[in-house]
Amino acid sequence: MPVEKSELGRGARASYYAQYLLLRGLIGGMRLLPYDRRIAAMGRVMSAIGPLVGFSKRIRANLALTCPDLPEAEITRLCRAVPDNAGRAIMEHFSPDEFTRRQQGARVSGPGAAAFDAAIAEGKPVMLITAHFGHYLATRAALQARGGKPIGCLYRRMANPYFNEIYVDAFLRTGKPMFEQGRRGMMEMVRSLKQGGIIAIVSDLHAHGGAELSFFGKPAVTSVLNAELALKYDAVMIPCYSVRQDNGLDFEIVMHDPVAHTDPITMTQFLNDDLEKMVRQHMGQWFWIHRRWKPWLDLGTQDDDAPG
Repeated sequence: MPVEKSELGRGARASYYAQYLLLRGLIGGMRLLPYDRRIAAMGRVMSAIGPLVGFSKRIRANLALTCPDLPEAEITRLCRAVPDNAGRAIMEHFSPDEFTRRQQGARVSGPGAAAFDAAIAEGKPVMLITAHFGHYLATRAALQARGGKPIGCLYRRMANPYFNEIYVDAFLRTGKPMFEQGRRGMMEMVRSLKQGGIIAIVSDLHAHGGAELSFFGKPAVTSVLNAELALKYDAVMIPCYSVRQDNGLDFEIVMHDPVAHTDPITMTQFLNDDLEKMVRQHMGQWFWIHRRWKPWLDLGTQDDDAPG
């Protein structure tokens, strides 16, 4: 659970500060490079250190669970491609001005685009449901430019309070409002929906207190809160994905049909299935490092000590 600096003991404070200095130094050094080179360089760095910090082990564990017939050559490729995409996304996050300018002109495709335009014209609230796929902030940049309205984002505070400060600062430079995960942030997000606002939510994490649904054919504990909010406030819920292009720098924003308003379980399972289809098309762009299938109160399939 993230805490304030004042709540940390001396040892924890020193450890977090040392990590912060290391990360800030790496990011600052990369920022000396031109935009395209720094994004690619951070991807290479993360791909190189992946086996050393356990990324490859986690990726392999998740793939063994969900895609047991995947050839070894493809698994090896993904052990490089997944951290490469993650590294690029990290550096894009910490290059907010250049990243936002570049992605404002991203191509937007899919039937959800027309639904997005119509919802804005009618003043209806919109919930953009995305994932740790490609780089979700590209969707925010492109659709703020398209719709001419701010898109609020729900974010999770980083455990390291020193690093969290620069993380949130960079986030804010891609747009406002920002809603920190928690009671206060949820109240602010709900207020935005009531006022016909647009919010973007990354919804592919294991969720304590969620429902046991299916993802890649395995039990995955998933929050149904987004669907409950969409039903309560009559929000247009659109699955959307930032698909990284072959040059590694640009994105296509793919917007699928809005989710039909039925019930929270059905709607959320639809979102899981929709994401799975996208991941299967672009396996290297989803964050396979997450422990997406870990158990909670006997839900899920991975052992507590299993990586992923």
